[in-house]
Amino acid sequence: MLSRLFNRRYSSSPPPTTTTTTHPHHQDSLTTTIANLVTSHRDPNLLTQTLQTHQPPIPWSPSLVDSVLKRLWNDGSSALRFFHSLPSSYSHSPSSFHHALDISARLRDFPAAWSLLSRMRRLGLPLSDRTFSILAERYVSAGKPLRAVRALLNMDRTFGRTPTVRSLNTLLDALCKSGRVEMAHRVFRDLKRRFGADAVSYNIIANGWCSVKKTPRAVAVLKEMVESGFEPTASTYNVLLKGYFKAGQVREGWEFFAEMRRRKVCDVVAYTTVIHGVGLAGDVARARRVFRDMVREGCEPSVATYNAMIQILCRKDSVENAFFLFDEMVSRGCSPNATTYNAVIRGLCHCGELDRAEGLVGRMVLEGCEPETQTYNVLIRHFCVVGEFERAMGLFERMGCAPNVDTYNVLINRLFGTGKSGNVVTAGRLLVEMVERGHVPSRVTFRRVLDGLLMTGNQGLAKEILSAQSVCGRLTRTIRL
Repeated sequence: MLSRLFNRRYSSSPPPTTTTTTHPHHQDSLTTTIANLVTSHRDPNLLTQTLQTHQPPIPWSPSLVDSVLKRLWNDGSSALRFFHSLPSSYSHSPSSFHHALDISARLRDFPAAWSLLSRMRRLGLPLSDRTFSILAERYVSAGKPLRAVRALLNMDRTFGRTPTVRSLNTLLDALCKSGRVEMAHRVFRDLKRRFGADAVSYNIIANGWCSVKKTPRAVAVLKEMVESGFEPTASTYNVLLKGYFKAGQVREGWEFFAEMRRRKVCDVVAYTTVIHGVGLAGDVARARRVFRDMVREGCEPSVATYNAMIQILCRKDSVENAFFLFDEMVSRGCSPNATTYNAVIRGLCHCGELDRAEGLVGRMVLEGCEPETQTYNVLIRHFCVVGEFERAMGLFERMGCAPNVDTYNVLINRLFGTGKSGNVVTAGRLLVEMVERGHVPSRVTFRRVLDGLLMTGNQGLAKEILSAQSVCGRLTRTIRL
């Protein structure tokens, strides 16, 4: 098992036999081949040479490069190594730069992110609203909201473009999604005269207050919106409807929904919100009635609607009923997505039916729905819970996408928790891979595994972990053996 740990592949798809077609299946196979080359070549110079001399020659295109960057998304260091190792004859597209920018900022390497922005400007590539949104969102998620505000205020100089109300809305949305609603509201009040405001601006702030369960503040914002001359949109009503249910105000939410129906402003989002809201509150029967009513009233359920109902049935009713609705969904021509499958897989796991859950992953692949990292994480976690570590590691090695920090944390903590020397070593190897891929283990996990290796006589692996930590520079605490 350990010998295969550092030779992981993202898919069992065979390598392509031709490069003269851009058929989607061919690009997917080529993406897999390139991703595996990248992960097996840690030396950037060797990687560049390998990509340049690959036979048959690789037909580089923005679509292919973006596809590889997405495949390596959870392996940030490998994704960036690939981005910087392409042949000099190839010119990156704005979308590829955006992927690299997002990954660099996600790894909190903001100097590298700004270097990419400078490179885009030198190449004459436009720094768009999308570019700003990536930087703003990553600054906020890294706990640097004032840097995001500063980026907006200095956009003229650093981005070479005049900020607009859309730029302001991007910042407000990032602040609200991080829970900094008070700050977002203050920024909005201070800057709306300078950058302007629209219905979207008010909806974002109202949604922010709803997300922290302060619906009276949301109502006040929407009242101000109307007084400022903006007509409420469908999103406006849905924001408040969702806010009531999120705050546990089921009665208020139901009454507001009834008023929306009388005014004939209900859409598929409103019905989906109510199904999810009353279902989570435990009223499965009412959720079923709303589902039937929307069909009868000519509002076709969306994938999100089915997902909401299936999740409710898995949590509050039975997995078998969820399966029945799943099949009905397919028969009505509505294709399940990864969220649909994940809900049923999680439900099966909670019922202890791990074999059926694993079989459903196979069905996903056959139906052309690519399993997500979260799909694998659910199964891996439950295999570990019941002590089936070999199955957990086997699934880990067969993952068709890069593992994320949750994948590693589950495996490392569960393996270490057994106290067995072999499992402690495996946990140590996983920790090395985790750090090398740019993920940050918690200090507790890092210290715990390191101590466990020293206690079991594995000083060599302990030194390897410290070396990986030192090279990546992600854990600042100095530890000496």
